[in-house]
Amino acid sequence: MDQVEQLSANRRKSFLSVDKKKSKGCRTIVGFLCIFPAVALLAIVGDPAGAAVQKSQEDATSPGLHGVRVSALHGPAFPPRPPARRKRYTITPGHLKWDHFNLTYKILSFPRNLISARDTRRGLAAAFRMWSEVSPFSFREVPRHVASDLKIGFYSINHTDCLESLIHHCFDGTTGELAHAFFPPNGEIHFDDHEYWILGNTRFSWKKGVWLTDLVHVAAHEIGHALGLMHSLNPNALMHINATLTGKKTISQDEVWGIHRLYGCKDRLFMCPSWAQKGFCEKRRKLMKKHCPSTCDFCYEFPFPTVPPTLPPPRTKTKTVSEGRNVTFRCGQKIIHKKGKVYWYKDKELLEYSYPGYLSLSEDHMSIIANAINEGTYTCIVKKKERILTTYSWRIRLKH
Repeated sequence: MDQVEQLSANRRKSFLSVDKKKSKGCRTIVGFLCIFPAVALLAIVGDPAGAAVQKSQEDATSPGLHGVRVSALHGPAFPPRPPARRKRYTITPGHLKWDHFNLTYKILSFPRNLISARDTRRGLAAAFRMWSEVSPFSFREVPRHVASDLKIGFYSINHTDCLESLIHHCFDGTTGELAHAFFPPNGEIHFDDHEYWILGNTRFSWKKGVWLTDLVHVAAHEIGHALGLMHSLNPNALMHINATLTGKKTISQDEVWGIHRLYGCKDRLFMCPSWAQKGFCEKRRKLMKKHCPSTCDFCYEFPFPTVPPTLPPPRTKTKTVSEGRNVTFRCGQKIIHKKGKVYWYKDKELLEYSYPGYLSLSEDHMSIIANAINEGTYTCIVKKKERILTTYSWRIRLKH
C-alpha cells in the first residue's frame, strides 16, 4: 500500500521515494515489505500542470522493479504526486506462513504526531478486523510484557537493528517510507513515527504542509504482508502496489484467494452444508466466505502467474558454510558489458523478492544468511532477450 506503496527491495523489492533532495530514486531493502508515501492526488485535484512522467529503465535490468518517478506538479500550490508502481505476485514463492490462526499482537510504541494512543489502538484493531472477517485468523491485543505473535511499533529513522542488519532498512523521515512488515513467522510491523498518522482518508494538509496518512489503510496492507501475502496483480486489491492511489480500502477476492492458497480452503463450521441449503452462499456471502468457503465454492482456481522451472547448469560449485554466515553470489560482469538481464533461482524456482531473514536479491548479486531453510542450489542465468549469455550455480550446505 502506499503512499505510494513501496515494496522492500531494490535488492529485489523495489521502492520508490518521493522527490526529495536526499532521495536517489530506487532504494534497497532486504527482508521486509514496505510502503512509501502515498497520495491519490489525481483523484482530488487532477493534473492541471501535466506533470512529466519519467519512464523507468527496469525493462533493461533484472526482474527487480525500478519504479517510474513522477515529477512534482508545476507551481507552488500543489504537493508532489506519488510515483506509479508495477504489479507483483500475491504470495511469497517460499510460502512463508503461520502455523496457527489465533494470533496475538502487542503495541510496543505509539506515534508522536497527531493521533492519540487510544485512536492508534482503534485504527489497528479496525485493520485486524478487516482480515479476521475474511480469513480463518483471529487477532487479540496483549500487554507489552506478554509474548505475542505480532509486534507493532512506531519508530524513528534508526530503529531496532536497522543499522547493523543486512535484512532490515532504516526509515527516512517524512514523505519517505511509511511502514514495513516482516513475513511469518517474524511478525514485526514497523511504522515510521515521522509520518502524520490519522484515522480517515489520506490527504495533504495545506495548513501543516504535510501528508496526513490513513493508519487503517496502511496497517491493513502491512498486516497482509505479515500474514504472508505479497503485492497483488489485481488493481482492485488492497494488496496492490498502488492501493493508496486507487483508493482501494477493502479486502478483495484476490486477497482471499491468496490466504486460501497459503493456508488452505476449508469450512470452519459443521453447519456449513445446512446454511448453504438455506441460500446463505448468496444471501450472506461475507459470513460464508469466512466460515464456509469450501461448501460455497469460494475456493476458485488461483489465477497466479507461474514460471516454468529451470535446471541448474552443469558447472555447480559446492560451498559448505557455518550457520548464520552471510554468503554472497555474484553474477554481474556480462550484464554490465552486454546489457543482459539476470534471473535468480533456488532449487529450480524463480526468485523475485528478498525474504526477511533469508536472502537479499540485487541485480548482479544475491546474499543469503546460511540456515537450514537456505540450504540448496542457487542459479543465476543472464539473458539478452531469449539468448542465454552465461549461467552460474552454487550448492550451499551447512557445516554440521
